[in-house]
Amino acid sequence: MCCFMPTPPSDVHSDPDGRADRADRADRADRAGRDGRADDVLALARLAARRGAVREMLGWLARRTGGPAVLVGDTGRVLAGPGGRHDPAVARLAADAAAEAAVELHRRGAASAVLRGGEAPPVHVIALDTDPRAYLAVVGPVDPHCGMLLADAARTLALCWRLEQSERARRRIESAEEHSREAVLHLLMVGSVPAAQRIAGALRPALPAVVRMYVIECPQARRREIARRIDREAGGGAWIVPCPVRPNHLLALVPPEPVPAAVSGDPHGPRGPRGPEPLDLLIVRLVPECRVGVSAAVALRDTPTAYEQAIHALAVARNAPGRRAGFGGEVDVTVLAGPEGYAWAGELLAPCLRYAPARRADPGPQELLGTLGSWLSFGGAASRHLKIHRNTLAARMRHLEELLGVAVSRSLAAQSAAWLALRLHTAPQAEAARAQAPPGHTATLDAVLGTPAAGTWARAQLRPLEQAGPTAGLETVRTWLRADARLPAAAAALGISLPGARKRLTRAEDVLGRSLLTAPSAKYELWLAMRAVGSL
Repeated sequence: MCCFMPTPPSDVHSDPDGRADRADRADRADRAGRDGRADDVLALARLAARRGAVREMLGWLARRTGGPAVLVGDTGRVLAGPGGRHDPAVARLAADAAAEAAVELHRRGAASAVLRGGEAPPVHVIALDTDPRAYLAVVGPVDPHCGMLLADAARTLALCWRLEQSERARRRIESAEEHSREAVLHLLMVGSVPAAQRIAGALRPALPAVVRMYVIECPQARRREIARRIDREAGGGAWIVPCPVRPNHLLALVPPEPVPAAVSGDPHGPRGPRGPEPLDLLIVRLVPECRVGVSAAVALRDTPTAYEQAIHALAVARNAPGRRAGFGGEVDVTVLAGPEGYAWAGELLAPCLRYAPARRADPGPQELLGTLGSWLSFGGAASRHLKIHRNTLAARMRHLEELLGVAVSRSLAAQSAAWLALRLHTAPQAEAARAQAPPGHTATLDAVLGTPAAGTWARAQLRPLEQAGPTAGLETVRTWLRADARLPAAAAALGISLPGARKRLTRAEDVLGRSLLTAPSAKYELWLAMRAVGSL
């Protein structure tokens, strides 16, 4: 007969207090803790690679610890909060508690602390290695290992915060330079050449004495990218400015000599097989979506004229096979007038020139005339050009109409007269010519346009339209001008559809080599030319 006797476990005799079992459990817990910590560090590293990494990491910390997590400055200002949706009241209380804790930690000069105050929940705070100092704070966390987690998160969060701050600083510098360049362009457009040269000299490159203006039409969303690419490929020789009026235009002032392309994988190098590559050809080769209009070479003081020429060339480039065009016409209207013309311009603008604003903050005569010139060039978009509200622009235009006694905003005839008067008034020889006018003599626009020189100029302006076919000829443009350059009224008068009228005027733009439908428009010169030959 056999008997089975169970053998007691050996550890019962060797470890009666269970120390080995407890050690094993502690070892497993330690391994689990290390694994969990490694997972947390890996999660933080993944979040650091995302867009908006700081907010993403704060949101993850809030979910991981069970308490709101914020980034606070040493003065108590909340620098960043967690991403995602949160109860506004809870978020506000958490931000206040974190701000107080960060200020207290900064006062103590400590690197980290757990601060408690009465019945308020504890706040875990740890300083980040940043300048200026920033603090990561978690309010009322549930996780008992919050301290170690925050210590690990602080390193990655500090790197991400410094990166975001650097990116913000880069954008601010880029924006400041962009606005400074825009200011240079504005000074050139209003005739303040010395001031523009001083600013440009600090920004580089210096403005050349003779320039060509390039107006580059490109996708709005890619404007900055295209500007940087053109500047890089042109070797820094182009003064490139995003247009303040047209969001899909870039403006470039360059010396009249072709700017060589930079070496960028071209087998022929920067010069290519036939010498330097002109900038407009370079642009359309690099960016097929672009259209480029190029002005003639002009003196720097004539930048406004160069801009108009480039806009006219751009109207042709839109339909040109090569997507580029140079200006080949003439926009100088000073041939229209001698002493009598300058006297007429002074008389027309005299009420504005004599105007004295009632308050110092109100625009004076020169500012009002600048507003008039901008509105004649850009219409309602002049508010962006002048950096004023559209209601301010409308109020100034009403004031100008009251001063001048003409309905500039409603009549193309009044607009054309004001446009010519401004051109003649600002001409370099205007002051001397006005002094030669007979005393007491009153000049008229018809007298100005009735001179032989005006007739020669007018016929030269209209000759391309006379030689064009009926769908892009003189009658189409005359009907449009009689309708005060309003396309719906012109279409009705021609008995065709609105798209049909637009297509005819687009053909007229190609014939003239001038812009009609896009400001600045040649409509004022054409109205004056037709008035001079008696066609209106």
